[in-house]
Parts: sequence; structure tokens; C-alpha cells
Amino acid sequence: MILELDCGNSFIKWRVLAADALQLVGEGVVDSDVALLESLNALEGIALKFCRLVSVRTAEETGALVSRLTETFGVSVVCASPAREMSGVRNGYEEFDRLGLDRWLAMLGGFRLASGACLVLDFGTAVTADFIAGDGGHLGGFICPGMPLMRNQLRTHTRKIRYGDLAAERALESLAPGRTTVEAVERGCSLMLRGFVLTQLELARSYWGEDFSVFLTGGDAELVSEIVPEARVVPDLVFVGLAMACPL
Repeated sequence: MILELDCGNSFIKWRVLAADALQLVGEGVVDSDVALLESLNALEGIALKFCRLVSVRTAEETGALVSRLTETFGVSVVCASPAREMSGVRNGYEEFDRLGLDRWLAMLGGFRLASGACLVLDFGTAVTADFIAGDGGHLGGFICPGMPLMRNQLRTHTRKIRYGDLAAERALESLAPGRTTVEAVERGCSLMLRGFVLTQLELARSYWGEDFSVFLTGGDAELVSEIVPEARVVPDLVFVGLAMACPL
């Protein structure tokens, strides 16, 4: 079996594939190394042989996780690393190794699936946009706060903004002007995300007209999917690129 991990700033997304990498055995999202090990141990008949991962965490945090996986499952672990060029995509950063690995892998996956120019939008703790031309050249991108960061900043710095996750979910059932604080905050943040997406689409059209693909990925992709009906929602886009960067 193959374990794939996407270790973000807030959560670890995981999935286990059968040895042929075609059948999904299990998947989930956890908030700690301990929770990851518990989830994996709960899988019936688990027999890990390989592990590939991408991490935007510190080298120490990533190393600690790799050690735990090796000790617990005796698994061989391969970590994705920065590259100036891979699979036809050329890293557009002035210092290529400063581009977030999760963004890089999502770009690889998007370009592979598009077979041409594409805009990759990732909605996680932060929201990122990356533009890949038809010849594989990365034109650059943008980073802005995602829903978790926006709402947490408002909760932290505004004393009277206090509400739970369930109230936040209910508030997003509509985008009418809010009549409570939770509605005003959640709908305002959602509209900011939508505005960001629309500006990215305008920029992409200025480059390529209508001849490009749009990919939405990340936990909050569904919040904007209705305003980009032509987009492909690919929750595991990073894993598509991970398999390319770390073939087994």
C-alpha cells in the first residue's frame, strides 16, 4: 500500500492507495501527527510499503513526522523537493526553491490535466493563484488570506465577534447582507474570495483569451465553484503532482 500526505500549515491530508496506486483504501484530514497515526492504525489490514509526502512545515516538524512513520510502519518515505523545471513546467519564481511545494505540485497536476495553459486556484488556510502558460512557463501568482485566516483575524482583533463553526456554516447558506455579526463576517469574507477569483479570471483572459483551463482545489473550493462553472474542482490536485514528483 502507498501512503500519500499533504502536510499543510493547519492540517494533514492523507490517503492510502492499493499497491497498484489505482484503488483508494482510505483517506482523511487530521490536525496532528498523533491523529494521523491513529487514523492509519484504524484502517483494517493496513500494510504500508511506501510513503510520499509534501510538506510546507519546518524541516524539524517534517523530520519528526517521517521518523514516526518509519518507526510505526517500517515504511520508506520520500519527500517532494523544489525543482526549477519538471514534467514540462518551469518554475517562475526568481528563487525557485522559495515557491511553496504545495503550489508547485498543484501546478504540475494542473498542467498535466489541462495539457495547456491553466489557472490553478487553491483554497486552504491561504488562497493561492498560479498562472501556467501553454508552453509550461509559470508566469507567477498571488497569495491572500483564506477563509480561516480572515475569520480568525476578525475574531482575534474584534472583541465582539464571537461565534462557533456551526453558526458560520449556517451563515453561508445565503449571501444576502448579514443581519447578525456571524452572517456579516462570513458572507463578507466569502464575497472577498469571490472577488479575488474574478480578478484572476480577468487576468488569465488578458493572457490567453478563453483558451485556458481553470482548476479549483483546497478545502474551501466549493465556496466559489458556482461563479466559475467552467472550472474543474479537483480536491486531490496536489496528490496528482505528488505522484509526478515522487514516482514509486
